[in-house]
Amino acid sequence: MIEPILKELNTKIETIFPKIVAIRRHIHQHPELSFQEYETSAYIQQQLGELGIPFEIVAQTGVVAVLTGQKSASDDIVVLRADIDALPIDEQNDVGYKSKNSGVMHACGHDFHTANLLGAASILNDYKTEFSGKIVLLFQPAEEKIPGGAIQVLESGILESFGGTIKAVLGLHVSPRVSLGKVGLRSGRFMASSDEFYFTIKGRGGHAAEPHRAVDPIMIGAQLLTTLQQVVSRKANPDVPSVLTFGRFIGDGAANVIPEEVKLAGTFRTMDEVWRKEALEMVAEIAATLPVSLGAKVEVEVRHGYPALYNDPALTQKVKTIIAETMGNSVPQDLEIWMAAEDFAYYSYRYPALFMLIGTNNDDSTTQYGLHNPQFNLDEKAFETSIAVLVNAAISLLNESNE
Repeated sequence: MIEPILKELNTKIETIFPKIVAIRRHIHQHPELSFQEYETSAYIQQQLGELGIPFEIVAQTGVVAVLTGQKSASDDIVVLRADIDALPIDEQNDVGYKSKNSGVMHACGHDFHTANLLGAASILNDYKTEFSGKIVLLFQPAEEKIPGGAIQVLESGILESFGGTIKAVLGLHVSPRVSLGKVGLRSGRFMASSDEFYFTIKGRGGHAAEPHRAVDPIMIGAQLLTTLQQVVSRKANPDVPSVLTFGRFIGDGAANVIPEEVKLAGTFRTMDEVWRKEALEMVAEIAATLPVSLGAKVEVEVRHGYPALYNDPALTQKVKTIIAETMGNSVPQDLEIWMAAEDFAYYSYRYPALFMLIGTNNDDSTTQYGLHNPQFNLDEKAFETSIAVLVNAAISLLNESNE
């Protein structure tokens, strides 16, 4: 069954390729931040309407559509998920489809993910006689901002409302770490948990020439950062990947002025949920006590983010085999762990789930900037791979127990 579909699939992807590129570029020009994707949602609804695919709204701006296979009766469901939100970044690319929304940019490829799922939807809509069960198309909002849209989708119960058994939830992300035309997979733990810290250290401002009359929040903040690094270097098991990084340290004084307060913000990431809990408690306790011991006051806020992402081993192997058999043995590639975070992780704790990386790495330097960079762009030829992956995987997974 797979071989005839593959031959026809290549032609279908080639046919719709210009439209999918146009969709991606439209979305790229009109980016919206997490929980604000109203125009993006309307555009997705419009595209689904043109395909004659019914849909529902979830989590305010999310869109969920269902394709019901006509091959045979089955209760199995495969969910295909794409994220739709953008980032608070001012785009620096000189392209005709540059963001029209100042300070907002699709710098993480979610425009690609959305267009890709619409492309897969277009083809799968024509293949309904070739598969059993249901394919759920999930356009999820707010991946980039805690608490994330995934948890809202799950709490809505919409995935269970379709009945049957959710056999797999598949997601993907473009990656300049992986070569164009390749698909990266990793069984088991793949991406890190992500939590955020926000500290305000309140001292007593004064003249830089008289530090003894002040309580210097700059020095206290510096000492706090140094001390907190020991949580990872001396408390973490070296076998468990852990990262503690502070990317914000604001003390609005001057060369000769000790400020009243400083603000710090950072993130902690790891792959182990037990250690995650211990580490968060440790960081919070140190942050709450060290400044006080040095004469300052402190406000500590911990924002609990996404858990570590776990790829179901059996599902990972199945999809890896499907990709190899339908697209070539050289296409699937094994990945190392990635300390970035994804709210797709929530799906992996409730259903068999797999998150993959679609390669965009090529010889064009203009498309090789990293994710979250104001010059991020990508090679749109990756659609040829990513659409094929979703179509082949969804159909094959649904048909494997209904042959």
